Amino acid sequence: MAPAPQFSSPHAPLYEPARHDLSIIIPAYNEAARLQLTLEELRRFLLADGRSAEVLLVNDGSTDGTAALARNFSIPGVPLRVLENPGNRGKGYSVRHGMLEARGGLLLFTDADLSAPIDELHKLEAAISAGADVAIGSRKQRELIRRHQSRFREWAGKCFNRFVVLTLRLPISDTQCGFKLFRRPAAQAIFPAQRIEHWGFDPELLFLARRFGFTVAEIPVVWAHAEGAKLRLGMDSASAFLEVLQIRWNALRRRYRRAEADARRRAASVCDPDCVFPPQPPPTN
Repeated sequence: MAPAPQFSSPHAPLYEPARHDLSIIIPAYNEAARLQLTLEELRRFLLADGRSAEVLLVNDGSTDGTAALARNFSIPGVPLRVLENPGNRGKGYSVRHGMLEARGGLLLFTDADLSAPIDELHKLEAAISAGADVAIGSRKQRELIRRHQSRFREWAGKCFNRFVVLTLRLPISDTQCGFKLFRRPAAQAIFPAQRIEHWGFDPELLFLARRFGFTVAEIPVVWAHAEGAKLRLGMDSASAFLEVLQIRWNALRRRYRRAEADARRRAASVCDPDCVFPPQPPPTN
């Protein structure tokens, strides 16, 4: 079994200068049934796009053929790496693992089912080009949803987002869409500070981005529900609510202030010329 990644290590590849234009991180747990189509779609997109890119699939302790399928797949000119978690650790852990191993100037994480088509990436990149540090896909524009979740799932998602807004004071209508793009300096600050390893990690990333002074743009994207979602509405949903409360508790205990100071020191110690943090915002809880 592979050892746990050293998330606090200043020697993680994320702190090195970028070697690619784009990194695509895919967290995966028992995704063999639909991963082939996802990888084929990524191959089509990247070969047409032509830029320097890499794909990182983070295997979260799958018990099917997920890892083998990815290892046997190839994209001409594009490295495809399979990273192994030490067992089933959660989606948040997987995304952080992939981000800290990524070598792209822009870093995207996307769900293994490509619920948001990879062609929607250009919308997020346009927001980055316009000045955003983080661009997140959003399902707030209802006419862009090609296939809806069940009414109960949609209602539960709205309740969760409302809870996030009230608890963390995030002016974002959809924190949970699994399609988020980060500039490298933003990722260098945010992901080492991440503490939540399961379903509540998305609000934490956005909370940290705003706390550290980065600009977040919420961009409506085409989206379609795919069967086989891993989120269980009972246990996992309750856990996500508790994790949001944990984020607020971490802030009250000033744990993120220490993480921000550490991130700034690490950024100052590496030679990546693009690693420039925004001015430090006034301290808030």
